[in-house]
Parts: sequence; structure tokens; C-alpha cells
Amino acid sequence: MSVLVVGSTALDTVETPYGRIRDGLGGSATHFSGAASFFTRVKLVAVVGTDFPERHVDFLRARRVDVSGLRRVRGKTFRWSGLYADDMNEAATLKTELNVFENFRPELSDDHRKSAFVFLANIDPDLQRNVVEQIRDPFVVALDTMNYWIESKPAALKRTLKKVDILFINEGEARLLARENNLFKAARCLLGMGPSTVVLKRAAYGALLFQREGMFWAPAYPLYHVKDPTGAGDSFAGGFMGYMSRRQDLSPRRLRRAVIYGSIMASFCVEDFSLNRMKTVTPTEIQERFRMFRALTRF
Repeated sequence: MSVLVVGSTALDTVETPYGRIRDGLGGSATHFSGAASFFTRVKLVAVVGTDFPERHVDFLRARRVDVSGLRRVRGKTFRWSGLYADDMNEAATLKTELNVFENFRPELSDDHRKSAFVFLANIDPDLQRNVVEQIRDPFVVALDTMNYWIESKPAALKRTLKKVDILFINEGEARLLARENNLFKAARCLLGMGPSTVVLKRAAYGALLFQREGMFWAPAYPLYHVKDPTGAGDSFAGGFMGYMSRRQDLSPRRLRRAVIYGSIMASFCVEDFSLNRMKTVTPTEIQERFRMFRALTRF
């Protein structure tokens, strides 16, 4: 099977205590695609400008990503600049230039509309809902969001949540959307908004999976070196959804394994800037980290 992702493709300038990259390949849909491509075929829907380097498109094609939905329009590509100081769990945004992304209106092809697995990366909730309404008969629709949409368009986001199966969200966003400080109460509130599964991304502290029947917790993969956390959450979602899209199975066991594979792909992402680490990851390395997760959590 395959997974459809709709979101941003960008050029990122990032500085951390371990270096700096200028105009590196970034964007929520791009990081998702890079991670998911190790498990399944990915169909990417995004927009870039005429300044977007062709080598980045070549990289995506090499990773089995269908870029027929990547539109190139006149203007400049979406750009984001961020700085990580001592706290590598949170970036200070220095500059955001929406450019051609400001007028992004996803229009799906007939092939895209047939997708069984759909991931709505972090974009306007009205656009996310419009994408869902274009899909004919999806098996799973997953969504990611951020503080900006929670604060500026809460009603639109809640309407969209009624149409999705899985919500990816971090701790601060969960508390803000649910208006509840306790994470477990917040998750229960979010489940009441529509999704049957809520995945709480906790960066260096792992991930929590909530369903009405129970919950699952997984630690983050232990790393000695973290160079750039940008895109880790999207890479997590890519590993999760990429693994899930191999089979139409939403059993608790499969969802829990998806959390582990999501954590594994996020661990690769943060080891280098941009998607550079995804260029060298091997299937053997993925399975080695899966075995390490088993050893870490067995008692």
C-alpha cells in the first residue's frame, strides 16, 4: 500500500550548538516523507517556488516518493529559520517566510483521492478538512497541528478533528487544545473530539499512545549526540504511518509497534541537519534499533 501526505516542503536555516545549515531541505511533509519511505510508497502533495533546488526533488524520488503532487509555482519557496540554544527540545523561530506556501490550496489527483492512508501535516485546519473531503474512502486519516492553529482557529480545528482517526500532538498543544493541565485528562478530552487514537509526542521523553481502551508509553531512543531536532515530530509520524500503511490493521499491538518505529525514525532524524541522516539510514539499522527498544523495555 501507500500513504498520502499533504503539507509543507520548505528550505530551512537552522543553528544549534553543533553547527548551522542554510536553506536545507525541510518542511513537515518532507520530513514525514523521508521517514515513511523506508516502509512504504509515499505520495507527496506540497508546493515549492522556482528557487527550489532540483537536487532535493531527486532525493525524494530516490526515496520512492511520488512527487507528481509537488507543484512548482512562480515565486520563492517557504522558508523557516530557527535557533536551538541549550534546550534542544524547543526552537526559537527567527524568521518565517510563507512565500508560495501562503496560497497553497491542495488539489488532489484521481490517484491521490483513492488513498487508504492519509496524513495531514501541519497546515490550516480548513485546508486539512478540504483534503479529507476529497478522499473517497480512506481507511485511516491522521492529523498533526500546532499552537498557532489551536489559538487562531480552534473551531475550525475541532470540526476537522471529527473527520480524523489519529491525532498527533505534543504536550503543550494537547494541554492548550483540551484546556486541561493533566496530560491524561487532556488525552481523554481529545479522544472525545473525534479521533479514536491520540499520540502525544514528548520529544526526548518518548511518546504516549491513548485510546479509549487503554494507553501505551514508549521512551525515546537513547542517543549520545543530537545535532538538529528540526523535523523529529514529522519523522516520528512518518515512521508511524509508514509502518501502519503496510496493512489495514488498527489492532493495539500494531499501533504500539508503530509508536516504536516512529521513535526510531525520529532518532535518526535528529542525528544530523535537515534530512541528511535519512540519506544514509539502512533497513538493518532500523531493525537494530527495534531490537534495542525491545531490550530496553523488557523486564
